[in-house]
Amino acid sequence: MHRTLHLHILGSGSKGNCALIEGPEGLIMIDNGFSRREIIARMHELDLDEGDVQALLLTHEHSDHISGVTVWCRRFDGALFASLGTADTKKYLASLPFTPFTPGAAFDVAGVHVETFPTSHDVVNPVGFRFTCAGDAIGFATDTGVLTPGAMKALRDCRILALESNHDVPTLRTGSYPRFLQDRIISERGHLSNAQAAAAVPKLVTERTEQLIAMHISQENNRPSLAVRALAEALGATLDNELGSSATLERGDGIPALHIRAAGQNRPISCW
Repeated sequence: MHRTLHLHILGSGSKGNCALIEGPEGLIMIDNGFSRREIIARMHELDLDEGDVQALLLTHEHSDHISGVTVWCRRFDGALFASLGTADTKKYLASLPFTPFTPGAAFDVAGVHVETFPTSHDVVNPVGFRFTCAGDAIGFATDTGVLTPGAMKALRDCRILALESNHDVPTLRTGSYPRFLQDRIISERGHLSNAQAAAAVPKLVTERTEQLIAMHISQENNRPSLAVRALAEALGATLDNELGSSATLERGDGIPALHIRAAGQNRPISCW
């Protein structure tokens, strides 16, 4: 089994998002929604060096994904990529040398092949990514109300799959959010629920998949254990503990086990 790529999630949620793909030539940053100081602190917690970041890719222009871009780029001369029109939505992004691409395009950066695909969110041109290198693959999709056919194709058969599992619908509907915001979250241009993610993973996970990470979990309308339990039940995995913080699917016959866990807002994690 090729394990050329690794995923490091510095934080995932409504208060800030940033992840890193580690490849043979350095790090590729996905979004930058924290202060430079916070990003560096979290990188160091995972034994990563900020000087190894070779490129920055944006999924979309919401502030929890881009608020740290300007300050980061003051000391960064690597490649910048954003989907067509995304950088133009903010003056501070438009002033930076982003290379625009059309969702569905592919390109190579830092020794990694990057495939993009359209997602469905209330922004200009939101995208997700599939990263491949030397037989290894990582799929990454958050902030989408539905998974398009292109997304399903790109996310299938990855060794590491990071997939949004934002909210639990009953918790959202009985929570404190006003109805218009609830409707926006549940809409086709909102966020994937636990149930939607659970319905998708049997079609995405293959014998090659070793890690499944629940992403962008709402602190108000979900719990990590609810997301993990939903994904585990969909795949026939067994919870590792009573808390439901992780789950494992043992497959035998020399096939690596599948491990399921949740990314957090405040706790960086690495996926090897």
